[in-house]
Amino acid sequence: MSNGAGKFFGGLMVGTVIGAAVGILFAPRSGKETRQVLKRSAQDLPQLAEELGSNVQYQADRFTEKAQRTIDEALVRLQDAIATGQEASRKLQEELALSMGSSANSSLMEGDRDVADEDEE
Repeated sequence: MSNGAGKFFGGLMVGTVIGAAVGILFAPRSGKETRQVLKRSAQDLPQLAEELGSNVQYQADRFTEKAQRTIDEALVRLQDAIATGQEASRKLQEELALSMGSSANSSLMEGDRDVADEDEE
């Protein structure tokens, strides 16, 4: 469940408690009976709070696990992207070195031809 579901269940629990309290207060019972019902409800509050706390803890744990998985997946994708970028950079450097080497060799060969032409004259 998502964080929104945790809020929903928390609101549901609080709404249930408030609804029960309002229902008890407006129920057609005698004061003694109403006090007994309120006493029982008050005794149930710690259990209700414990259940609510457990639910919130469960939702927080699930959210944490999901966030950790998302972070791990993003890290793997980032590492792959970095490796791909490094490989592309290495290939471009090699191509540039080859291209510059070819240019240098061409220039040297042209220079050698010029020197040979001068020697022939």
